[in-house]
Amino acid sequence: MKNRFAIILGFATVLATSACNKDFLNQIDPNNQPVSEYFQTENDVQLAVNGIYQSLRSSNAIGESSGLFTEERSDNTGRNDSQSNAGEPFQFGDFSLLSSNTYLKSHWVDMYKCISRANLVLTNIDKVSFANENTKKGFAAEAKFLRALIYFHMVRKWGDVPLVTKQLTTLEEVDGATFRAKDTAVYSQIVNDLLDVVNSPLPDFQTGASVGRVSKAAGNGLLGQVYLTMALTIDNGKKTENLTKAKQYLDACYNMRKFGQLKEIPYSDVFSVEKKSSCPELIFQIVYKQGDATYSSSIAANNQAKGETVNSQKVATGVGGNVTGDLVNEYEANDLRKDFSIKYANADIVKDWFITKFRDASDAAGKNGYGGNDFILMRYADIILMLAEVNMYLGDNGTAIQYLDMVRARAGMPDYNTSMQNTAYSSRFSSLKLAILHERRIELAFENHRWYDLLRTFSTDELVTYFHAKDQTYFGIAKVANFSKKDRYYPIPFDEYKLNPEKMYQNPGY
Repeated sequence: MKNRFAIILGFATVLATSACNKDFLNQIDPNNQPVSEYFQTENDVQLAVNGIYQSLRSSNAIGESSGLFTEERSDNTGRNDSQSNAGEPFQFGDFSLLSSNTYLKSHWVDMYKCISRANLVLTNIDKVSFANENTKKGFAAEAKFLRALIYFHMVRKWGDVPLVTKQLTTLEEVDGATFRAKDTAVYSQIVNDLLDVVNSPLPDFQTGASVGRVSKAAGNGLLGQVYLTMALTIDNGKKTENLTKAKQYLDACYNMRKFGQLKEIPYSDVFSVEKKSSCPELIFQIVYKQGDATYSSSIAANNQAKGETVNSQKVATGVGGNVTGDLVNEYEANDLRKDFSIKYANADIVKDWFITKFRDASDAAGKNGYGGNDFILMRYADIILMLAEVNMYLGDNGTAIQYLDMVRARAGMPDYNTSMQNTAYSSRFSSLKLAILHERRIELAFENHRWYDLLRTFSTDELVTYFHAKDQTYFGIAKVANFSKKDRYYPIPFDEYKLNPEKMYQNPGY
């Protein structure tokens, strides 16, 4: 068992690399080469960095099909099949998750695979001589961003987690790393990594063949989100300080933008396969390759319901990406995002709403559904709504509303003050905080933000109240009443817990 943990956290034969610097999706396998001999040239480092990006694409990490661990945990999506795959996927939205769940274990393993690959680069990069020191600093910054990104996902899902920042090469090192570090220590490492990113020689934005790689805009945006999350979820006596820093870095990201007003960018352009390399709203995305059987996107085809053709030419036979009635009911009248994002399927086996936000029905994607959709991890509407949030918490409601209205204007919706005169709106979103949370839900639906937004907005007791107030009829057979205090965090996977029940202690309630 300890050998398995060593593989996850540190042993180096997990590298997957790129065949050329223009297309870091095409991978070769260098596993037959010892790591001690691998890092010789700048190109070796670049290939190893590409391997970190490659690991992000896994549906068990944060790739396009990872919504099981986020959207299905929230009130946005779900499933009515409690039997398939031993019922394990159903446990996430039913709030009946067991520590033995194999999907949960795979998620944990693949997240640490990303971290392990980043640590491999950062441990060995000094062995290589670089013609330009900025090239070296850039590769290191990319690895640190990706490590920080994954730890940010993990600390919000599990709380305390093992914190490993170097390549582990012996069982003794693995044993020494087999303990849960406090969430404050994990956040401290995340911040330190991201500070190095924002102070690195990386460009403000990546262009051309480098789209999908880390940039300073992404570093500032993520660091701002981290500080905002810390301010609202970590009791360290630094709430105002963290909010101020969140505003600083979110402002820095916003001021790097290459457009004027958000409304200049049509909502549909954000998700257009044809414009994915040029849309100025996009900050950081996982790249997929249209028409390629191995590296293409399947999100459009997988979300499509039987009898429908809006997403893909591939013939669908199932229910597609299910949307809860709770989310459907939250769309305001005449919100253009609704018709773009969701559709009602009326086939014999499907009489329900499904996701249409991700589309590639082109001939290039074909009847196999080999789509070219990139999976967007960060875009400017997200940054703008976080700026609304942080300004609200700092007491500047006027500025917060200005940011909120930018997103509403693009969606063709009335501004906030006008909307508050509408009883249908004001009765549901009675405070600015709830209005911002609503806007994030609608704007960013199915982009894997909702669960984290709920964790950031509500205390644990408030979350219990929030879910218990939901109308069960909008959630199918998944029982929202199952939600309890334990469900704020995931259980530590049982195989990890039993490595050392004392140092890998289980989260309460599991």
